[in-house]
Amino acid sequence: MAQLDKVAYIFPGQGSQKVGMGRDLCEAYPVAREVFDEADRILGFSLSRLCFEGPEEMLTDTVNAQPAIFATSMACWRALKSVAPEGFFVPSFVAGHSMGEYSALAAAGVLDFVEGLQLVRERGRLMKLAGKRSPGGMAAILGLDDAAVDGICQQARDEQEAIVQAANYNAPGQIVISGDNGALERAMLLAREAGARKVVRLAVSIAAHSPLMACIADEFRQAVEATPLHNPAVPAVANITARPLASVTDVRKEMVGQLTFPVRWVASMQYLLNEGVTTFVELGPAEVLTGLLKRIDRSVRRVNVRNTADLQKLVGGLAEG
Repeated sequence: MAQLDKVAYIFPGQGSQKVGMGRDLCEAYPVAREVFDEADRILGFSLSRLCFEGPEEMLTDTVNAQPAIFATSMACWRALKSVAPEGFFVPSFVAGHSMGEYSALAAAGVLDFVEGLQLVRERGRLMKLAGKRSPGGMAAILGLDDAAVDGICQQARDEQEAIVQAANYNAPGQIVISGDNGALERAMLLAREAGARKVVRLAVSIAAHSPLMACIADEFRQAVEATPLHNPAVPAVANITARPLASVTDVRKEMVGQLTFPVRWVASMQYLLNEGVTTFVELGPAEVLTGLLKRIDRSVRRVNVRNTADLQKLVGGLAEG
């Protein structure tokens, strides 16, 4: 059984949540149960019940979804560490998509679980508040390249004199845009006219990763500055620059800047591929990022750790060779 080459742990963000997430892991792995017990104690309510039983509308609420996904990803991470043979799936890099970046930073030793959970809870609260202060929305555009979508957003901004921009460069031909409702609707129409294969308004009431989040940036900066952080023990690739964060100063800047800057996920994955990463392990509630990787590079090994079945399959595969 040969030891794996370079491995990257990747962590999904908001939108990956679903009722039932983490439940079977907690039943099978005490280390996973400890994560949710600690989260319930820290937050003062049963986050575990919300994850396991719903209701869905409460789980989807930004203020709940972010700590719920963080806790689930950390439960997956701890469960994996408890069962993987020594020397296997030791990450060479970590990366997380949007809120998932906080899970990645926790895995890299930048954040303790307690501080990470409190910070993503505050991030979710403030982003929800931003949706009230500066209403907007998001939409997915499929089938157009980056330049075309950027041009459409520029045209819509000029015509509407309002904010809209690319928020997530998720995969080739799959981009999410974000901004003011009027400019967003205009950009969606322009995308359809330009031949987009699909244009879908997302079921969110916030304009994440756009300047409309600037209204809560100072408040979130205070929370970030008050949170104890450590230099990454494992290189953590940033959403904004698609390069590793080298210091606590870099991490704090990334956390605040990420509110208003796009997630450069394709560039982040391409950086990891260029660094020789051959296996990507997604830890979280759903097969979101491994699905995007199929469109970025189908040749790499993609592993999901969502539940007990995933872990049993993974460990069984390692045992076989």
